[in-house]
Amino acid sequence: MLRTRSVINTIRKLQAITLSSDTTQYVDTTYMEIPLYDVDKPQTLEKRKARLHYQSRKRGMLENDLLLSTFAKKHLDSFTEKQTIMYDRLINSPSNDWDIFYWIIEKKPTPQEFDNEIMDLLKKHAKNENKLALSQPPLY
Repeated sequence: MLRTRSVINTIRKLQAITLSSDTTQYVDTTYMEIPLYDVDKPQTLEKRKARLHYQSRKRGMLENDLLLSTFAKKHLDSFTEKQTIMYDRLINSPSNDWDIFYWIIEKKPTPQEFDNEIMDLLKKHAKNENKLALSQPPLY
């Protein structure tokens, strides 16, 4: 019985070692970069808006998922092509979701290249002046 427990404990230790990864051992996971997306890729306006609806909801950071998905649901379909491209650049150019979040809630100053009418709308949306309960829209 004692030998069986020893064997089981050894197997568990080996499994733990096998399942752990050395690839993230020395990586600072507090600052994870967003994968780059080619915002200048030619697309129809409808395809770009459909992609942006999805990307606004699936950020990887719940705070931005909620802010951007509800913002996109409210405004994106009425955007002109120029406004849509500004929004695309805003959510796909920065290398970190926290940067976008801090700009929206005005904890950090917005860089000049993103300080435009879309960011102004986002900041107003984040303030939620009417105190509406927000929830992510469903994916289609």
